[in-house]
Amino acid sequence: MPLMAARPTTRDRAGGSTSHRPDGGRTPSLLGLTGGIGAGKSTALAALGRLGAATLSSDEVVADAYSDPGLVGAVRERFGAATIAPDGSVDRAALASAAFGAPGGIEFLEGLIHPRVGEARARWVARERARQAPAPLLVCEVPLLFEVGIEADFDAVLVVTASEPIRRERVAARGQDFDQRSARQIPEAEKVARADEVLVNDGSEADLERWARSVFAKYATPDR
Repeated sequence: MPLMAARPTTRDRAGGSTSHRPDGGRTPSLLGLTGGIGAGKSTALAALGRLGAATLSSDEVVADAYSDPGLVGAVRERFGAATIAPDGSVDRAALASAAFGAPGGIEFLEGLIHPRVGEARARWVARERARQAPAPLLVCEVPLLFEVGIEADFDAVLVVTASEPIRRERVAARGQDFDQRSARQIPEAEKVARADEVLVNDGSEADLERWARSVFAKYATPDR
């Protein structure tokens, strides 16, 4: 069954943002959604989106970043032409293999990607909040949220976790190396301890949907 928990923090995050728009409407809260590899972050993000939240997928943001000609050129120079697909875009599978296999490769790649992703996320938040009728809740999926130290950017942090055997099975089904990728992340227990809301995603899809409804009800901006 999923675990629903509110964590006391030094910031008053629970219950959503208290700021207001110039037109008198309330600014929607911004939630960060994170968790270990294979935990089910994308599934949880989709569930919140179906409830009416505006959502930003990290995978979509990264995919857009990899279309940046400057980034493509830097990847080619650092990791070689084998990391570039025939259409000129970055071959993400080949790049992951090259970056993990090269000394300092992941650090180099993160230095390229993280600033671009952060800028894209800031633009998205500003655009969503500026809408005449903004969504009642904004949720950004950020896999390395704690690792890059940006939890203060959000009104609350949601952590999706799952038991290690389940996570390993999900990652293996994607053809990825669980140990290699999880080594770049802080332990699941630390993520859970630092979260405002936690989903233990070992149960059914119905369990996940119930958790999403609870989070949405707590943080979504009420109708005027």
